[in-house]
Amino acid sequence: MDKLPPNDAEIFIHVRVIIGMILGLSLARMINGLTRFIQHPAGYKTDLVHMTWAAYVLVSIPHFWWFEFNLRHMEHWNFGIYAYLLTYAALFAAISALLFPDQINEYKGYSDYFVSRRRWFYGLLILLKLADVGDTLLKGTEYYASLGDAYDAQQVILIVAALAGCFIRARAYHIVFAAFAVFDLLGWIAATYFLPT
Repeated sequence: MDKLPPNDAEIFIHVRVIIGMILGLSLARMINGLTRFIQHPAGYKTDLVHMTWAAYVLVSIPHFWWFEFNLRHMEHWNFGIYAYLLTYAALFAAISALLFPDQINEYKGYSDYFVSRRRWFYGLLILLKLADVGDTLLKGTEYYASLGDAYDAQQVILIVAALAGCFIRARAYHIVFAAFAVFDLLGWIAATYFLPT
């Protein structure tokens, strides 16, 4: 007896489960990393830039999981789309692991660690933003257009600022950029989900 191929709804559920597993690991990494400061206050000193980016990623992970629900409208699935979405989710796992490595003994603290690894961090942030654009397009041109020019501006500003951050060592730049990214993300979430349209 021939089996029927899975329908789009079944594929969507399958993809969401696997993405959820990856994001769950990412979120666990962030929470474990943040609780180190409570568990070992003398051993781990907080750093404003590092903690602000940690807050950004901590909010970004569940936000990503929420807006991926819009994939339910996709009519045609294939392995390429599946692999793309898994890669996008894996970028969150990578950036979480980069923010909270297993140990930082060879560095003076998280400030020194972030400065020395900032090109890797900003490189992953750029990949996340580019992956987000691709993911948004996967949901259809109508969905992409519904986000308006603010979405395009947001992506361009964050990508250019991250690229600049790879080469700028001034601490003030990284503080302002991280704070801007957090407020921008929170503002986007508030405007999208909480403010009347």
